[in-house]
Amino acid sequence: MNAPAASPAVAGRDVTLRDGLQLTGKLLDAQRKAGLVRTLLAAGIPELEIGSMARGDLVPPMANSLELIGLLTAEELERCWIWVATPRHVEKAAAAGARNFQYCFSVSDAHNRANIGRTAEDSLAAMPEAVSRAQAVGGRIQLCLATAFTCPLDGPVDPDRVLEMVADPRTAGSCDVVLADTLGQAHPQQVGELFTAATAPAAGRRLVYHGHDTWGMGVANALAAVDGGAQVLDGALGGLGGCPFAPGASGNTATEDLLF
Repeated sequence: MNAPAASPAVAGRDVTLRDGLQLTGKLLDAQRKAGLVRTLLAAGIPELEIGSMARGDLVPPMANSLELIGLLTAEELERCWIWVATPRHVEKAAAAGARNFQYCFSVSDAHNRANIGRTAEDSLAAMPEAVSRAQAVGGRIQLCLATAFTCPLDGPVDPDRVLEMVADPRTAGSCDVVLADTLGQAHPQQVGELFTAATAPAAGRRLVYHGHDTWGMGVANALAAVDGGAQVLDGALGGLGGCPFAPGASGNTATEDLLF
């Protein structure tokens, strides 16, 4: 018998403190958040997404993200990511001590307008400045494409549009490419095909899969993403999560299930 092929190296990132808490409706104390960060890091989770620069009046559970950043050490922050959507977000988070930024916008204009208040092209046009501000503090910045498969307002998303954004020279300063199944309505064939196709335009950047489990396909989609070239998988404790601007989407794929 032939020996089985070696499994690709895949890292996990826990997003409980950002996506996982978005729909809880209440603000978790920053000290308790910091305790959870330290528990997860001590448990061996290599990377965390710990908060968002979204407006606190729109996403109340994220209102103390800057306070949380201030409670963490530089060593802890090296393994933590903060969600940003504008160059100004990068500047504010960096001033608090953050060095890893996830610059996120939606492939779908309708969802990007609902979520961020601008077109996808506007967000894309602002990315070079966001990259510059991250690099000015010695930081890293990811390109995160929400609604990479389906949009709650526009329906199915053209994969060619996703690939165009990955290849766009304005994203070239990013270290990773995050493709998000924001609604959790993708299926494994879609996910595998998109990640396979994204490998070339990613041009050496890590590919990250951010999935939701709305139709119970979260783990299967994650495995398909890995087969297609994903090197990092996002998950949240207990399958918490959801997007305030994506009605009907359930939580993220459970970190525990992905680890298993």
